[in-house]
Amino acid sequence: MSSQAWEEIPATVRRAVEKETGKVSCSVSPSDGRNSDFLATLQAERGCFFVKGVLAGSRRERMQQIEAKANPVLPRSVAPRLLWEAEAGGWSLLGFEQVAGQHANFEPGSPDLPLVADAAVTMARELARCSLDLPSAAEQWAWASPWRRLSKQADSDLDQWDRRHLDELVEWERQGIDWVRGDSLVHGDLHPLNILVADRARVVDWAWSSLGAPWLDAASLVLRLVADGHTPAQAEEWARRIPVYRDAPDQGITAFSVLVLGMWTYRGAFPRLTEVARRYVRHRLAR
Repeated sequence: MSSQAWEEIPATVRRAVEKETGKVSCSVSPSDGRNSDFLATLQAERGCFFVKGVLAGSRRERMQQIEAKANPVLPRSVAPRLLWEAEAGGWSLLGFEQVAGQHANFEPGSPDLPLVADAAVTMARELARCSLDLPSAAEQWAWASPWRRLSKQADSDLDQWDRRHLDELVEWERQGIDWVRGDSLVHGDLHPLNILVADRARVVDWAWSSLGAPWLDAASLVLRLVADGHTPAQAEEWARRIPVYRDAPDQGITAFSVLVLGMWTYRGAFPRLTEVARRYVRHRLAR
C-alpha cells in the first residue's frame, strides 16, 4: 500500500502539520515508503522536514509510537532527530529533521561500506543497556516461531532443502529465541533503503526497534551484503570490524540466520532474499 500525497490527506491534518512547520510550499514523497499512510519531505516556512503520518488505532500507529519512543536515546550522529509530534483528524504525525544522502550501496568495493560500519559501531556502543520500555526481540521471535509453524503445516510449500532439514531448523529456532535476548536497542530492519549516506551514514525508520542482543543489527547486515554480491565469508569478514559482531557467539549468529530464513520463508514475500538467507544458513551449517 502506497502512502498518500500531501494534497490527498485531510485538510485538518495538513493544518496540524503546518502549525509545526509553517506553510508548506513543496512536498516530495519517496518512491519506496511502505509503512506510513503519509510520508514526505516538506519544504516549509520554518525549514525542511521529513514527516510521517498514520491513521490512529492501526498497527502502523503502534510502530510509529515505538519509533517516537526510541528516538530520544538514538545517537545524533547516526539518526535524525524527532522534532515534533501531533495528532489531528484521526491521524498521528511525526516530524523529523531532514537529512541529506543517498541510499547506501552495499555492493563489494562500495565506499559506503566503511561509513555503514562506523554507524553500526556507534549504534552498538551507544545503545547498550537501554532502559526504555520497548518490545523484546526474544518475545517477538518466540511468538513468531516461523519454523515451528511451518512444521505443523502439512501442505506448506517448503524448499526441498528446508524440508529435509526441518527438524534441525526447528531446533535452531528454539535455541535462537534465547540467543537474541538482550537489553540493547536494536534497529531490527537494517537494509540499504533505511541507510542514507553522505559524509556519514544515517539510519532512518526505527519503527521495528526492540531490545535484544547487541550484535543483531550487525548480523542482519551480513545477510544484506550477501544479497548485494558478497560471498558469505566476505560479508562476515566485513562485519568483524564491528566489535559486537566480532565478539558475538558463533551459535547465536547461526541461530539468528535460521530465524530470519524462517520468517522470510513463512511470509513468502521476498523470494530473492529468502534464497539468499537459505544460502547463508547452508554456509553456517556447512550443508
